[in-house]
Amino acid sequence: MTDLVATSSTTSAVQRFQPMFDPRGVLVAGASSHPGKFGFVALHNLLAGGYEGKVFATNREGGEVLGIPCATSVDDLPDGEIDLVFVCTPASANPGLLRQCAAKGVRAAFVTSAGYGEAGEEGLAAQRDLVALADELGMVLAGPNGQGLVSSPSSLCAQIVAPIPPPGRIGVASQSGNFVSSFMNYAVQTGVGISRAVSAGNAAATGVADYLDFYADDPATAVGLAYVEGIADGRAFAERVRSVAERRPLVLLKGGASSEGQRAAASHTGSLASDDAVFDGMCRQHGITRAATVEEAFEAAATFATQPLPRGPRTVVMTTAGGWGVVTADAIARTSLELVALPEDLLAAIDEHLPPRWSRNNPVDLAGGETRDTIPAVMSLIAEHPAVDAIVYLGLGIQSNQARLMREGPYFPDHGLDRIVAYHERQDARFAEAAAEISERTDKPILTATELAVADPGNPGPAAVRTSGRLCYASSNRAVTALDHLWRHARWRQRRGLG
Repeated sequence: MTDLVATSSTTSAVQRFQPMFDPRGVLVAGASSHPGKFGFVALHNLLAGGYEGKVFATNREGGEVLGIPCATSVDDLPDGEIDLVFVCTPASANPGLLRQCAAKGVRAAFVTSAGYGEAGEEGLAAQRDLVALADELGMVLAGPNGQGLVSSPSSLCAQIVAPIPPPGRIGVASQSGNFVSSFMNYAVQTGVGISRAVSAGNAAATGVADYLDFYADDPATAVGLAYVEGIADGRAFAERVRSVAERRPLVLLKGGASSEGQRAAASHTGSLASDDAVFDGMCRQHGITRAATVEEAFEAAATFATQPLPRGPRTVVMTTAGGWGVVTADAIARTSLELVALPEDLLAAIDEHLPPRWSRNNPVDLAGGETRDTIPAVMSLIAEHPAVDAIVYLGLGIQSNQARLMREGPYFPDHGLDRIVAYHERQDARFAEAAAEISERTDKPILTATELAVADPGNPGPAAVRTSGRLCYASSNRAVTALDHLWRHARWRQRRGLG
């Protein structure tokens, strides 16, 4: 049975995982010249990711792979220069390999090899022996049957899958390697990057909770993001993640919520899916964000990583078109957020910048009354007001969308189109930059949403949001869901005096 909690360590999590996530040198054991083999892909990704530490390789034939000379035995490698071995050798070869590595000073092993706990009683016995050996050698063991790990601070991409994500502050741990790939794909799409990521595989010695505990004390990580399917020791897992959530926001995606999903989880990992209602209650009690979908999970984590926590639920919707505001108000009504009534002094201040036809209400519908400086000025007034805790901003990219049609049409660049196209594109980029600047200055979340984030990611508005390091949400309801997660966690911290 897969154990998400695994064993604890007397040393701190940061010290324990340093040789795995920030190694001085990496050995790919079982390196292959065949581009379809794990031993080739792992070495390729390690080198392509720009890892600057020392790289070593071994295989039975020797020779050279991707310019790296391959030793035929670990005994031929230098002492004290390798912290991590990435294991692509058959299960039968691994006990001898780990003993040789330990003799060279290797302190961590990521095992991709299959044929362990997922392969019946014989595999379970081999897995127990592997864990006992790692304990005997004092070696941190990840896997077996895992896909790999990423550590952006060390430019380390030691994995047998793509992609290499942009650097950021989300720490990923998953019981399923495919969800590590999913989260990293979203990081590539959105530009909101990853600090560390690891596929726990069979989690024989080191479980998801162990990695999350490390992320909670890791200066490079702002939020933990995990996928889990089953929990062998629910009480121990709850205690571990409660401690994590007190130190860092934590987002969990759980498979096996339905009876059908539980059967699929059991066949996937061999783990026992826990009672879903109990799991849900545990998350609420311990301030953990539980997401319903992979998209929601990533977007919640990306929001925690890039936005300040709101001090309260009072939200203003600022929109360039009325219909978007109405739908967003409906979305807010289904959450713990509050569509706050605009105070009289804020109404009067906004009146100075907009024509009389503006909505004079929340949502703040600008009603097409924007001039060059209107959006940054009105957004600043709203964010600075003490009665407002957060803003959802809608309509970014509309001008650039028209500019694209002009640029691609038959009349460009004549008839003054070159100038108006450049103006529209500058303005949308400027609005995105203003949202990030105002949010940082006021320490209040400002979430920008437009379908152009996915319909036309090259649009200067969404592109500038990505450049600012923040997430551009594909719809207002997704922005509202993410903001609600932010507020629920902030409220939990406030109630417990955690700041």
